[in-house]
Amino acid sequence: MTLTLDRPPFFDPALRDGLRDLLTWRRDVRAFRPDPLPEGTIERLIATACLAPSVGLSEPWRFVVVADASTRQAVRANYEACNAAALAAQDGSRRALYAKLKLAGLDQAPVHVAAFAEGDCEQGHGLGRQTMPTALDYSVAIAIHTLWLAARLEGIGLGWVSILDPDAVTATLDAPPSWRFIGYLCIGYPAEEHDVPALQRAGWDARRAPACRILYR
Repeated sequence: MTLTLDRPPFFDPALRDGLRDLLTWRRDVRAFRPDPLPEGTIERLIATACLAPSVGLSEPWRFVVVADASTRQAVRANYEACNAAALAAQDGSRRALYAKLKLAGLDQAPVHVAAFAEGDCEQGHGLGRQTMPTALDYSVAIAIHTLWLAARLEGIGLGWVSILDPDAVTATLDAPPSWRFIGYLCIGYPAEEHDVPALQRAGWDARRAPACRILYR
């Protein structure tokens, strides 16, 4: 049975303002409280993430919930090695600032999720990705952002850890070879709330005015 609507849903000004607040207060969380999430929460949030748009209706996202302590420790070791290399690559003034940054919530977050893109995805029959096969990866990134917003609505934070060796993470999680690693997500209740990005607060960089990002032709 197909559900039809007589008219599209109406999103009133209060909801629009609320969406703006949601986007403003969505932060890349690095410090978490140790409180566990209620049972079934991560599965429900992932189900919401699967409402995201995808190229050709391919739904290429694949999620691995990482609960095993030894597996988490292997990911942590991966991060430590990559982070040390990133620190060494910084110049003098930036190196000191980089060393002060807390760039992962791997030790605190109660939930870890790895997101992959299925590179051999048959669903969607290749529509929309013949000239841009990386559209599969973009679809997964949108799903992550959808999960991010859904979590924030419930007071749950998400931190995206990108300082990792993708091949090593794929091997550690024993993911199929056709899966491409997109991101490692730390999820839990944030230890603090801010409407300003952590890197801006730390003096690493700052947001720019949107107008400077637009080019007219």
